[in-house]
Amino acid sequence: CDLLKDLINHPGLRPPLLKKEGINSQIASESLAMTFKKHMASIEQIRHSLAHILAAVVKKQYPRAKLGIGPAIENGFYYDFDFSDGPAPTPDDLKALEKGMFSIVNKKVAFNSEELSVPEAKNYFKDEPYKLELIGELETKGEKLTFFRNDDFLDLCAGPHIKDAGEIASGSFKLERLAGAYWKGDEKNKMLTRIYGLAFATKEELTAYETQIEEAKKRDHKKIGHDLELFMFHETAPGMPYWLPKGLILYNELVNYWRVEHQKLGYQEISSPLVNKSDLWKISGHWDHYKDDMFIADMGENEVYGIKPMNCPNAMVVFQSRQVSYKDLPLRLSDTDRLHRYERSGTLNGLLRVRSFQQDDSHNFISEDMIGDEYEHIFQICKDFYGIFGLEYSFRLGTRPESFLGEKEVWDKAEAELKKILERSGKKYIIAEGDGAFYGPKIDIVMKDCLGRDWQLGTLQLDFQLPRRFNLEYTDRDGQKKTPVVVHRVIYGSLERFIGILIEHTAGNFPVWLSPVQVIVLPISDKQLDYAKVVSDTLKKAGIRVELDESNETLGKKIRNAKVQKPPYILVIGAKEEEEKMITAEKREGGSEKMSTADFITKLTEEIKERK
Repeated sequence: CDLLKDLINHPGLRPPLLKKEGINSQIASESLAMTFKKHMASIEQIRHSLAHILAAVVKKQYPRAKLGIGPAIENGFYYDFDFSDGPAPTPDDLKALEKGMFSIVNKKVAFNSEELSVPEAKNYFKDEPYKLELIGELETKGEKLTFFRNDDFLDLCAGPHIKDAGEIASGSFKLERLAGAYWKGDEKNKMLTRIYGLAFATKEELTAYETQIEEAKKRDHKKIGHDLELFMFHETAPGMPYWLPKGLILYNELVNYWRVEHQKLGYQEISSPLVNKSDLWKISGHWDHYKDDMFIADMGENEVYGIKPMNCPNAMVVFQSRQVSYKDLPLRLSDTDRLHRYERSGTLNGLLRVRSFQQDDSHNFISEDMIGDEYEHIFQICKDFYGIFGLEYSFRLGTRPESFLGEKEVWDKAEAELKKILERSGKKYIIAEGDGAFYGPKIDIVMKDCLGRDWQLGTLQLDFQLPRRFNLEYTDRDGQKKTPVVVHRVIYGSLERFIGILIEHTAGNFPVWLSPVQVIVLPISDKQLDYAKVVSDTLKKAGIRVELDESNETLGKKIRNAKVQKPPYILVIGAKEEEEKMITAEKREGGSEKMSTADFITKLTEEIKERK
């Protein structure tokens, strides 16, 4: 809505209607913004209504199916069913279900709300165990039961819905896939069948989204990671990647860049134990608030350990071990230790959701009057780090969750401080109510990739709680003991996740400084092999990551094989190059240039140094 206002109020972009005298552009822009909001609300209603239409069709074609729930979601909708009492649909059956949905849409079936008493509802849904469970919960809470009917199908629902199915544009939805889903998302409950659908306002929007999805499949980091030999997984360690030699080069380059830049800014790197007694996690609050997501090691003899899921308690211990003066602040303790979190097996997704990972972590200990300056310092790091990859990003403020440490007043103070900081930054941000960490509000870094997808990467958390729980103190100017404030911050976030996103953002076409293989040398024939080896060895001595193709394949086959590895440069060595003691450098983006090996090294070294 803000963007629409900006566009309308821009003198060069203002629509002709608004240029006429007597037209208030501010009122007009606000009116258009409201129209936009209504449009978004109608999309939500369309998607929700399609979930009900899907359920109606499923009950007709599979009468023994039991109904779960069916909400609208981003880009579409889903509905959960229990097919254990009869036949279940397969992916090949989705078209038939889709056809049934089109029939209802074409009839413009109306959606009407109804109210039933609890006894009436229980009687109507007597053969629907999941609906009976939901009705019982609403009854316990004393909430009114509301239902919506479309044709002869009635469902428990709070609404709202569209007026009738005729509001759904032709060709604007389709059924996408089947998946398994635990009832209410709890793995202790029964596994149901979830049917996903896509839905948009128009057929054109659906087509555009499907095109984007097809492009995303081509960029799938799991496939590209396999093709480029970056990483792998094994069944004995689910969610814990093996980094292969080429992948580890990429990994280490990212860490080295982080390390060098942070040393310049006065960060002090530490490393701490991977496993700690439960006592540490009880002090920090993680035992009460995070234990279910930790790997626990019961060693017997009344000793229980937790494998660390985050570094913050260890950073508190390091601060606690030294005498700290106000002159030492800000004290920035950084680390890249390996962490482990017990992500549920159904959520694991290549590098994007793992159980073992590293973060570019830091815990910045400051006084309260330093909060604004420290966040500005971190915002500049965000700008530098994301800028080098050409990544666009915005911020998201997470506020106090239902389960939190400390006093509400302290939280209110911290949230107000972060809002002021975000306003001063001039950066776009949104507020995610209840999404803060249990010990403090946070600002998440949300990156947008080349396909327009949003990813949450880094996070900047303001913490008044853990320093108190660990009794941390520093000596102020007046000789008094004060409790520091801590900013927990990561910029990359999980390095595993960052690399997965980077692979998809670049389609594996990494910048020269990050590329595991920067140059591949291709002799046209065996006659040029000796000269190609000289070129290759010269590049290696200059610190260039190079591979030499010594195969007996044709030049065309060699070039095709080389391009699969996506090196920034391919050096073609033929008879003329050998005779002139030159090389022909073919760029990944297209074009070629003939030069000496020395000139090529100078050019490449400069690109690597400047991280172009």
